[in-house]
Amino acid sequence: MATKRITAEIVEHMAEGDQVWDTECRGFGIRKRGRDATYCVKTRVKGRQVLYTIGRHGKGAYGAESARREAIRILGLIRDGRDPADERRRAKGAITFAAFTERYITEYATPHKKLRTVAEDKRLLDQRILPAIGKLRLPEITKADIQRLHHSMRDTPVAANRALALVSSILGWAERIGERPDNSNPCRNIEKNKEKPRERYLSADELARLGDALMTAEAAGLADWRAIAAIRLLLFSGARRSEILTLKWEWIDMQTGIARLPESKTGARNIFLSAPALELLAGLPRLAGNPYVLPGDRPAAPFVGVAKPWERIRAAAGILDVHLHDLRHSFASAAIGGGDALYIVGKLLGHKKSVTTERYAHLADDPAKAAADRTGARIAAMMGGGSKAEIVEINPNPRRKPR
Repeated sequence: MATKRITAEIVEHMAEGDQVWDTECRGFGIRKRGRDATYCVKTRVKGRQVLYTIGRHGKGAYGAESARREAIRILGLIRDGRDPADERRRAKGAITFAAFTERYITEYATPHKKLRTVAEDKRLLDQRILPAIGKLRLPEITKADIQRLHHSMRDTPVAANRALALVSSILGWAERIGERPDNSNPCRNIEKNKEKPRERYLSADELARLGDALMTAEAAGLADWRAIAAIRLLLFSGARRSEILTLKWEWIDMQTGIARLPESKTGARNIFLSAPALELLAGLPRLAGNPYVLPGDRPAAPFVGVAKPWERIRAAAGILDVHLHDLRHSFASAAIGGGDALYIVGKLLGHKKSVTTERYAHLADDPAKAAADRTGARIAAMMGGGSKAEIVEINPNPRRKPR
């Protein structure tokens, strides 16, 4: 029996029958029986010596460092008066992460989240998260498991961050209802990927080409009229795609030019409809029995088929890198370029927080420079007038008449 700091190198050189006890974590050791080396913890519980098996050494099992961390965790449980063996027995009979997510969707997500968000959660779970960690038992999910999931999605950094946030929400809820120990969420302190906000705005030339492509598609019947109307409404209103596709006639007040949405990504909000948007809406047909401005093919359902027509139209306009959401950015860019304040633009876009609108702040440089030029020119003209310029005396005390 030897006493050393257990490392992978020491384990690899152990002979059958050898035992090594760690100098760094008292009670942590490894024993070799036959071909396998097994990590363990030896300690006393209520005056009785007990030996807890951690697991075997090797690929797909424990390494020296991960086994030491598990030993520290087990010893911590014992100090808190808990029985690691009992917790392990309960963990073996615990629900899998995949099964628990069904409960999460039914009992938590559906009552507390928007329907669209729940749908996105399901898609992310089915496509990326459950294939990676769905079979793991809920109490046994570790930081290493979450780190591997996050790293496996490195080619889609934004989606990886969304997956991390969703798993954290699920495991946090598991803690709150007692399915995992308090403060055990393994998603904590995992560094998120850096996200660079997408900034793509249509130039005046690109807007002209897009207008031509829309008119050509409309005249030749190359695209569904609902898709063409959706694209134009996105441009004329700065609304989100989901807000336009689910817009109902009953929410629109044509007199005031306002569409009052009872629900959106940021809650209830008003869409301020421009004159071109109102003109477009006035010319759209209304389908009996369907409440949507852009009716779907199924009864009482909204139109959803805008993606493929948009691909053809943007190709015809020569703007292949432009997404539908970039039309919202282009609306904001045009508003700021016209001299509108960030606060007003935020109101138009339905932003709840001013920090969301500040991503467009750099676009305000040109209008601000133009205002500075105009103001400077006026002052210079006054100064250049000499004695002919009107001299206005500033009275610091309005109650006293100037001499």
